[in-house]
Amino acid sequence: MKIHEYQAKEILMRHGVPIPRFEIVTTPADARKAAEDIGRMVVVKAQVHVGGRGKAGGVKLAKTADEAEAHASNILGMDIKGLTVEKIMISDAVDIDREYYIGMIVDRQTKKPVYMVSEAGGIDIEQVANETPEKIHKLAINPVKGLSAADASTLAAKIESRPEVAAKVAEFITKLYDGFIGSDASLAEINPLVVTPDGEVWAVDAKMNIDDNALYRHPDIAEMRDPAGETDEVRKAREMGLSYVKLDGNVGCLVNGAGLAMTTMDVIQHYGGAPANFLDIGGSSSPDKVVTALEIITSDPNVRSILINIFGGITRCDDVARGLVQALEQTSIEIPIVVRLTGTNEDEARKILAKHQFVSATTMDEAVEKAVELAKQPA
Repeated sequence: MKIHEYQAKEILMRHGVPIPRFEIVTTPADARKAAEDIGRMVVVKAQVHVGGRGKAGGVKLAKTADEAEAHASNILGMDIKGLTVEKIMISDAVDIDREYYIGMIVDRQTKKPVYMVSEAGGIDIEQVANETPEKIHKLAINPVKGLSAADASTLAAKIESRPEVAAKVAEFITKLYDGFIGSDASLAEINPLVVTPDGEVWAVDAKMNIDDNALYRHPDIAEMRDPAGETDEVRKAREMGLSYVKLDGNVGCLVNGAGLAMTTMDVIQHYGGAPANFLDIGGSSSPDKVVTALEIITSDPNVRSILINIFGGITRCDDVARGLVQALEQTSIEIPIVVRLTGTNEDEARKILAKHQFVSATTMDEAVEKAVELAKQPA
C-alpha cells in the first residue's frame, strides 16, 4: 500500500526522525493560514501517489503567506500523471548545505532488507543508479540481528566526512530502520536528507510503501489508504481479495495462484503475445470473484482475448465455471474467452460450460496459443 508523504512523515516522527513542521490543507485559504502559523518561508507540496511532483509544478517555495495561497490555488486540482491533487502540504523550509539519500527496500535476491545511502540526494535514485551507480552504497541487513550501531556509522561515513555530522546521520539511519521494520514497510526512503549550514539534519521528504499482508497488524496505517490514489479496477480487486496489476498487452489473464499467473504471462510472451494484466483470483474462488475479475479485465479497452487458466486444487473448477456463466448472464462479453480448467471438479465444470460458447483447451500451451492467436485477429 502506498501512502502520502505527510503520512510517511507521521510514521517516521513516531520513531524520532526529525521532520520540519508541516500542516496539511485542502484550500488556498487554509494554506495562507498554515504559512502564517509557521511564520517564515514555506514549501507548498502536492500530495499524490506519484513521483516527479516538482517537475510537474507541484512543489513551490513561498516567501510569504500571499505566495503560499497563490501557489496552493494553482496546485490544488492540478493533474499530475493522471492523479488530481486534493491535498497539499505546507512545510517549514530549511536552509540546505548538503543533500543525501537514505533508503531501505526488501531485496528479493539477498532475501534481506537492504540499506542504500548516497551523497547524490535530491534527485531520483533510479537516475543515480543509471548514471553514477558508484555513488550508491548498499548494505544487506541480517533480519535476525538487525541494524547495529556500527552498521549505521559505517553507512553514514560513506556519505558524510565530518564526524559530528556523520554521528547525526547515523542516528537518522537507525531511526529510519526502526520505522521501516516497525511498520512492516517494503520501501522507506528519505530523499533528500538535508544538512543545514549549522550542521542540523532534517528529513524534508519521505516515502513509504507498506506490505499489504501486514496491515492487519497496523490498523492505524491501514486507515491511511487513499482511495483517490487507486483506479476503480484496483479498488474492486482489493475489495474482492484479488491480486491485480494492469499491464500493456492485449491478452487478459484470469488465473489462480501467483506462481501459475506469472508462468502464464511468461508463456504468453513465449508464443508472441503480451499479457494485459496479472490477475490472481486466489486459492479459493467464489463465482462472485470470477464475475468481478472478468469485469476488471473487460474494462481494459486494449484486451482482445481473455485467457482463463485454472489448475484446481483448493480452487474448484466448477466454482470458476459458475462464475463464468454468471458473468455472461449479467453482461454481454464480446471478447473471445479461452478456458483451460484442470483439477478439482473439472468434469462438472466442463458440463456447466458445455452449453456456452467458450474456446476450450486441455493444456496450458494449447490455451495460450489460442488466446494469443485470437488477440491478433482484427477487431
